[in-house]
Amino acid sequence: QVQLVESGGRLVQAGGSLRLSCAASGRTFSSYTMGWFRQAPGKEREFVAAISLSGSATYYKDSVKGRFTISRDNAKNTVYLQMGSLKPEDTAVYYCAARKYLQSIVASEYDYWGQGTQVTVSS
Repeated sequence: QVQLVESGGRLVQAGGSLRLSCAASGRTFSSYTMGWFRQAPGKEREFVAAISLSGSATYYKDSVKGRFTISRDNAKNTVYLQMGSLKPEDTAVYYCAARKYLQSIVASEYDYWGQGTQVTVSS
């Protein structure tokens, strides 16, 4: 069982930066691929970024490539999402998720989810 708690979401102006954190419970964090997803009002939850067990491989939604960076610290059981050059269309609730071993961009393939943190980008 893995419990995930996101933090760091807030209101930010367009062009600004923000770092989200997701703290995981348990002693097997390094056995889980981690992902970030987001859901805007009236839209489906969508993939944002994912990172492999060791952090050596990362994957991004095309629209955030070059602006967002996912990273993890297995010693701290934490995954991060550094977001830059934020746009109003990045406004959403951001969720972190954990999946055993293999990375995926498909939300339904993740086993554990956090409660989400709101990111609002004003124009």
